[in-house]
Amino acid sequence: MQTAVRPSIPLHFTPSNALTRTPVAAPLRTQCSTCHLRDLCLPCGLTGNDLQRLDGLMFARRRVKEGDALYHEGDKFQFIYAVRSGTFRSHLSLRDGREQVTGFQMAGELLGLEGLASGRHASSAVALEDAEICAIPYAHLSELAAGSTELQHVISRLMSREIVREHSLMMLLGSMNAEERLAAFLLNISQRMKARGYSPTEFHLRMSRAEIGSYLGMKLETVSRTFSAFQAQRLLAVDKKHVRISDLDGLTRAFETRVQ
Repeated sequence: MQTAVRPSIPLHFTPSNALTRTPVAAPLRTQCSTCHLRDLCLPCGLTGNDLQRLDGLMFARRRVKEGDALYHEGDKFQFIYAVRSGTFRSHLSLRDGREQVTGFQMAGELLGLEGLASGRHASSAVALEDAEICAIPYAHLSELAAGSTELQHVISRLMSREIVREHSLMMLLGSMNAEERLAAFLLNISQRMKARGYSPTEFHLRMSRAEIGSYLGMKLETVSRTFSAFQAQRLLAVDKKHVRISDLDGLTRAFETRVQ
């Protein structure tokens, strides 16, 4: 069943040194150079003058409530969005009204890059929990990049990361069975949690079983049955959306069976 999504809210942006508030964008108190997510987000690898240039970007910070759309498929592309907190689901709308989930984004990751191709967003992004984002005007970012080879490389790496993500999804859907797909998904979440300083073996899934199934190309009952199979194998324990991986090596072997 398609989940009802509240309309996206028009976004206004303010300079990083702004002292005034707007209804949808709070003034930034943290620059890219001092953000705790800098090693995962846009500043990753930048130093010196290039990092100072990035601090000069005009962008907004905005809270997005659970269930709200950050942008919709077909909206004009203007911003790249950096997730400061929370989790998002990106999806495509199919002709029959269903939604095809194309990814889940968490703190330190970027949304909206797919809009570069045509100037319109090719997918929609919805908050799976109360979240906060930084909206970076792409036109301003491009101007900065014109004078910085390193910043151009950063943008290229970000675009390349999107290509790698698409290829990874194709591998999941085209060459793996149900257990391998779910194992790969959980291992990916585990690695991302570890990179953010959280436990790689115990975490809360913000997405539903149906959303996981849509992303992995599996029916809801197959997702539930595979979770149960992993529990029976004592690879993990599940309590609703809370997951505790009790045998990380065993889960890794379940994934590596096909990819070796």
